[in-house]
Amino acid sequence: MNRYDYIVVGGGLAGLYTAFKASRLGRVALITKADIHESNSYFAQGGIAAVTAADDAPVDHYSDTVEAGRGLCEDEAVRVLTEEAPARISELIEWGMRFDTEADGHLALALEGGHHHKRILHAGGDSTGRMITSFMIDSVLATPEIEIFVNHQAVELLIDSNGCRGVRTWDWDQSQEVVFYGKHTVMATGGSAAIYRRSTNPQTTLGDGIALCYQAGCEVRDMEFVQFHPTALYNPGGEAFLISEAVRGEGAHLYNSKGERFMQGVHELAELAPRDTVARQIFMEMRRLGDEYVYLDLRHLDPDMIHKRFPTICARCAELGLDMTDRIPVAPAAHYTVGGVSTDLNGCTAVPHLYAVGEVASTGIMGANRLASNSLIECLVFGHRVVEDTVSRASSVHLDNLPKQVAGTEPKDVTIYHTIREQLSKLMTHHVGIIRNEDGLLSVRSRIEELRRSLCGVNDLYASFAEQLLIVAQLIVQGALDRHESRGGHYREDYPETRDAYRKHSSYSLG
Repeated sequence: MNRYDYIVVGGGLAGLYTAFKASRLGRVALITKADIHESNSYFAQGGIAAVTAADDAPVDHYSDTVEAGRGLCEDEAVRVLTEEAPARISELIEWGMRFDTEADGHLALALEGGHHHKRILHAGGDSTGRMITSFMIDSVLATPEIEIFVNHQAVELLIDSNGCRGVRTWDWDQSQEVVFYGKHTVMATGGSAAIYRRSTNPQTTLGDGIALCYQAGCEVRDMEFVQFHPTALYNPGGEAFLISEAVRGEGAHLYNSKGERFMQGVHELAELAPRDTVARQIFMEMRRLGDEYVYLDLRHLDPDMIHKRFPTICARCAELGLDMTDRIPVAPAAHYTVGGVSTDLNGCTAVPHLYAVGEVASTGIMGANRLASNSLIECLVFGHRVVEDTVSRASSVHLDNLPKQVAGTEPKDVTIYHTIREQLSKLMTHHVGIIRNEDGLLSVRSRIEELRRSLCGVNDLYASFAEQLLIVAQLIVQGALDRHESRGGHYREDYPETRDAYRKHSSYSLG
C-alpha cells in the first residue's frame, strides 16, 4: 500500500515548490499525468511579480492587483500575496535560483500590463517559467524524500468521514490502477484553458483537478472569468504560441490591418492596459475588419535589445519565417483560469486535509482578471502557506481506518473521449469566448446536457475523463449565464455594463 505524509498532484511550479517544502517534514508522492516538464509554469515567459526595488512597495503591488481584479479581489488575500512575495523571492535566491541582473548586479526589472512600477523579475530573458521550474525540478530530483510518479492521471479523490485520504490514479505506462494514501493531499493541477480550441496552454491543461475537487465536495467559484492572453502568435493550422506581455512592456505597439494604432484612447496605459481590456479590443478590431489577427509592431525598438531580451520568442518567430524585430501577427488565445477551487488563505478547501494551490485554486487574489505575472508568485506564496498549515494540523492526522481500495474501470474506447473533447472545444470557442451572449450560452448548456446523457451507462475510464471535461465546461457556462453583467474576463454583449449587484463571487458545489 502506497502511504505518504503528503500527496501532491501536479508537476508545475506550485506542485514542485510545495513538494520540495513538504519534503522537510515527511515523505512526499509527487504525481503528474504527463512529463514533469509539461506545465503552464514551464512555458511562462513574462516573469514573476514581486516588490524588490527601493522605489516600489507592496501597497503599490496591492493597488495594481486590485485594480486589475475589477472589484472581486479579496483584500486580505492580495495583502498576503504582495507582502509575502519578497520573502519567497529571497528564499529562491538563497537556494541558488539566478534571476537576470543589470550590469551593476541589481535585479533586472521589467514592466508589464497593469503594473505601474517595474517589478517583474525574469530569468533567461523570456524563459522565466522554464528557468524557475527547471530549478525546482532539479531540487526535487535531488531530494530522496520525494518520489515522482509521471504519467499517472488522477481518477478520483478518496473521501470518507475524516476528509480526503488520498487519490486513485491510472498509470498509463503500466496500464494499471495505482492508489496513493496520504495524510495531506495537495491539488496543484493547473487550470482549464486548453478546453478551448486556441490556447497558450499545454493540451493536458483541461481542468481535471477542478472537476475532481468539485466531485469530492469542494466549492468551485468564478469559473466564468477566463483570461485570454491578448497576444498569441497567429499561426494558421498550428498551436498558439505566447508572445509575452513583456514585449509590450518594452514598448511594442498594436496595429490593425489598416495601419491604425487602436489602443490609444481606449485606456490610459494603451497597450499596457490590463489583459481583458487589450484582448477584448483586439477581438473587436478583428471582428470589425473581418480579420483573423492584428499586428504587434516592434520596428521602432532596438533590434539588439529585442534579440537579447526575447531569445525564445525570436527563435520561434524565425522558425515560422517571421522577423520579431519587424511586425508579427497576433490574436488572443485562452490563457488562464481565473476562478477555481475555493480555498482559504492557507490553501484549505471545504474538504478536510485537501488543499489546492496555484491556478487550480481560487484564493481571492485574481478577482475577475489576473494581473500579469502574479501567477508564478502565487504558487510560491501559497505553496509555503499550505505546508505551514499542515504543521499545525499534524497531530490530528493519521493513516488508519483507510477506505478500502475499489478497482475502477479500464480505459478502452478513446473515441468517446476525443469526440466529446472536440465538440466541446468548438462550442466553448464559438460561444463562451471573449464576448458572450445568452443565446450562445444556453445553446452550449443544452449541448453539454446532451453529451452527458450520451455517457450514461458507459463503463469506461475514458468516459470518466470526458465527464470531467463536461463538468468544467458546465461550471464556466453556468457562471457566465448567471452573471448578468460584464466584468474582467467575462464580457456579455447583452449586458455590457458592470453592475454593483454582481460585485460578488459565483460559487457552485454538489452539496
